[in-house]
Amino acid sequence: MDKVFLITGASTGIGAATARQAAEAGYRVVLAARSEDKLQALAQETGGLAVRCDVTEWDDQQALVQRALDAYGRLDVAFANAGFGGARGFKSGTPEEWKEMVLTNVYGAALTIRAAYDALVDAKGHLVLTSSVAGRRPLPGSFYSVTKHAVTAMGEAARQDFKDTGVRVTLIEPGMVDTPFFDSRPSIRALDADDIARAVMYAVSQPAHVDVNELLVRPTAQM
Repeated sequence: MDKVFLITGASTGIGAATARQAAEAGYRVVLAARSEDKLQALAQETGGLAVRCDVTEWDDQQALVQRALDAYGRLDVAFANAGFGGARGFKSGTPEEWKEMVLTNVYGAALTIRAAYDALVDAKGHLVLTSSVAGRRPLPGSFYSVTKHAVTAMGEAARQDFKDTGVRVTLIEPGMVDTPFFDSRPSIRALDADDIARAVMYAVSQPAHVDVNELLVRPTAQM
């Protein structure tokens, strides 16, 4: 039976690139995002299953995992990738934007773990979380950095929680990636989404006794 790879935030950027590489590697892909048009196009391209999902809603997350199990009977990789950033500075942006960032980047990732937990244990599967370089060192005035520090902690907390289940946990920490995440193009030769997707596929392709816990990937030119 083909293995199954679920991705949140799958409609663009790192999520979409990972979906393409996972499909090429023989996985059945389950694609989740709020943007249905882009999701449907990617599903047609990859032969995957598109599921509209707001990661901040527990019912949506439960339904997403159930759709994967109903369609394919198993779940081998859950990639909690949905997230977004904002302007730096504690007087920038709005409190509402901060709240939404916490709900998406932190609460949403935690809900993905909770929803996929039992299925991952059944398959002795793999949990992947998207953090950031900003989740390793604080950036000036960056509330996004705050949320990604939480995701970094979540990865290690999950790894310990899955101990003795056979489930592996990988935290992906990209540096600057040229994706729609940024309003303007990076000034340096940034990473491509495919570069991060290859890092994800490297981690999930290791033998069962090898757990790649963290992958920090930066452009050569990044400070």
